[in-house]
Amino acid sequence: MPTYNTIMSLAAGVGLLLVVALGYQILTGKSVVPDSWALAFGVLGLILFATGLHMTLTWPLAGQGFPFDNVIFGEPSLAFGVLLLAASLYLWKRGAALEASGDRPRTVAVLSGPVSLLVFGLGLACLAIAAAGWKYTLFAAPPEEPISGEFADHPLLEASFMSMLYVLVGVGAILFPLVLRRRGGAVAWVVGVCWTLGGLAFLLFGALNYFTHIGLIVNTM
Repeated sequence: MPTYNTIMSLAAGVGLLLVVALGYQILTGKSVVPDSWALAFGVLGLILFATGLHMTLTWPLAGQGFPFDNVIFGEPSLAFGVLLLAASLYLWKRGAALEASGDRPRTVAVLSGPVSLLVFGLGLACLAIAAAGWKYTLFAAPPEEPISGEFADHPLLEASFMSMLYVLVGVGAILFPLVLRRRGGAVAWVVGVCWTLGGLAFLLFGALNYFTHIGLIVNTM
């Protein structure tokens, strides 16, 4: 059975980091090369859209005893992937106009205003996932899994780690509409910190899971 939440975590982490980086460049008036960002968002968006859509519609992890992981990983990845693809398409088609705009933060705020409601909703969903992780002690690795399996007798530990990642992403997403409204300020820094920490954690955790998931497969063959 597929366990491709490895590549999903990797792509989601990089995606969060790049969103923060692009936002920083726009808010600080630094030059942006739209085509490079369109390529990056397109690659990441395609990975997350394809894997997220398949996981959302087919529930491949249900047969392994983790049906809830299809909701936890699949649906947020699908939504984030679509958002990245939309951003990629805009930057590819209209990026030059954005770069030539006299007030890029205002232009981005106007363009992103309607879809920010979805981002806000996804933030609430992330907090709900975090709450479920704590209440039902989800995310615990089986003892056969290297590294993570060492904490199999302490399920709340990994549940707390993963839930905190969703809290970071969720808080940033909930505050995102406010960033657009204020076009920077302290709230933008809060969102940047949340998504940077969450992005780094998802990136590193996803990379580590290539070892732990391969080890789990070998140990259970």
